[in-house]
Amino acid sequence: MSRKSTPPVRLALSEFLAYLKTERGLSPNTIESYRRDLEKYLAFLKALGVERPEEIDSALVHQYAEEAGSRGLSARTVARRFTSLRIFHRFLVRDGILAKDPTAKLLSPRLPLRLPHALPVQEVERLLEGIAPAVPFGLRDRAMLEFLYATGMRVGELTHFPVRALNRKEGFARCIGKGDKERVVPVGRRALHFVERYLDEARWVLLKGRRSEILFLNYRGGALSRMGVWKILAKRAREAGIEERVSPHTLRHSFATHLLEGGANLRDVQEMLGHSDLSTTQIYTAVDRTYLKEVHRTFHPRG
Repeated sequence: MSRKSTPPVRLALSEFLAYLKTERGLSPNTIESYRRDLEKYLAFLKALGVERPEEIDSALVHQYAEEAGSRGLSARTVARRFTSLRIFHRFLVRDGILAKDPTAKLLSPRLPLRLPHALPVQEVERLLEGIAPAVPFGLRDRAMLEFLYATGMRVGELTHFPVRALNRKEGFARCIGKGDKERVVPVGRRALHFVERYLDEARWVLLKGRRSEILFLNYRGGALSRMGVWKILAKRAREAGIEERVSPHTLRHSFATHLLEGGANLRDVQEMLGHSDLSTTQIYTAVDRTYLKEVHRTFHPRG
């Protein structure tokens, strides 16, 4: 397509989504999130009769921003939409469709610091120790949740984790994270013990003669879904008497928080979590400070 005649905005959006997939390597869920946000923006432009990118200027972008901000949306939702808007327009500038970025002076709403929720160590112990390792489901659930807490994996990484990616002798897991980036995460002795028991005693029962490369299986011998893992964890948390809502991400947050509380280096935790930016991991230092303040408040005579 010649860049001398700019494409319609909708065609530009299609090119942008293709760019996110082929060049940025983003996940389908992330691309779909961008698409939903930008469809709302295109609807706004269409209502004003704007059909081509060169008709968009900073005044139009700020008009859209004001309209989005006046709809009672949360600051986080508005900030996400603005991020989609910026990345889309930067793509248009990069491809020569626009001469300058109309979102350059667009300010996102200030977001409150949302600390990740982590279970206390004692509650994690109660959750895991409360799972009787009966064959096949009790042993699968114990091994899976021990593994999830020991590695800090995302639930999507867990559900796709293949047996071959676990080095049982050396005690580490090779994990493929966001953007197909590989990282190596140590697996603690207790988690490895239960995973080995699961492999030796229970996994073949779930397979029922079938073949699968995935480590943790459902009752049909196939890969567990994200929702399947969530339901198993929620059930085991209820059985352990944990009243608060617990998700697979809660175990990821607990993994990071407990490492830092134990004195782990922030960059080491960043590497194990698969964060590309250290600032993403630094939010856990806020969790750590909150924890220390609570300890001081509880036990210091002048707390």
